[in-house]
Amino acid sequence: MINQYPTKEYFESQKGIPIIDIRTQGEWYETGILKGSHTVTFFDEMGQYDIDWFLESVLEIIGDKKNRFLLICRTGSRTGQISQYLAQQGFNTINLMGGIYQVQRENSYQIVPFLG
Repeated sequence: MINQYPTKEYFESQKGIPIIDIRTQGEWYETGILKGSHTVTFFDEMGQYDIDWFLESVLEIIGDKKNRFLLICRTGSRTGQISQYLAQQGFNTINLMGGIYQVQRENSYQIVPFLG
C-alpha cells in the first residue's frame, strides 16, 4: 500500500492506472467524480459493506490484484483503512490522501458530474 497526495504531477505520471471511487452515490452527485474513474461504493449510507462484492468489483476493474490502482474517497480516511486491508490481501493499492477534497483544492484532476 502506498499513500500519495493527488497532485497534478502524480496523476500525469500514473496515466492509465484505474481510479476507483469508493464513496456513496450521494457523494458522487454532490462533488462529481474524477473523469474516467470507476464508482464502487464500499460503505453505504448506513455504514454497512459487503467485502466479497467489493473485492469482486475491484477485480473486475483491475484484472489481477497485483495490478496497481488508485483509491479515492472524500478525505482519504476510508481509503486509508480499506487500502491497508487490501494490501494485506495482496492488492497493489495506492491511497489518494486528502481524497476528492484535496483534488478540488489543488485542481489537480478533471472532475466531471456523476450521471448515475
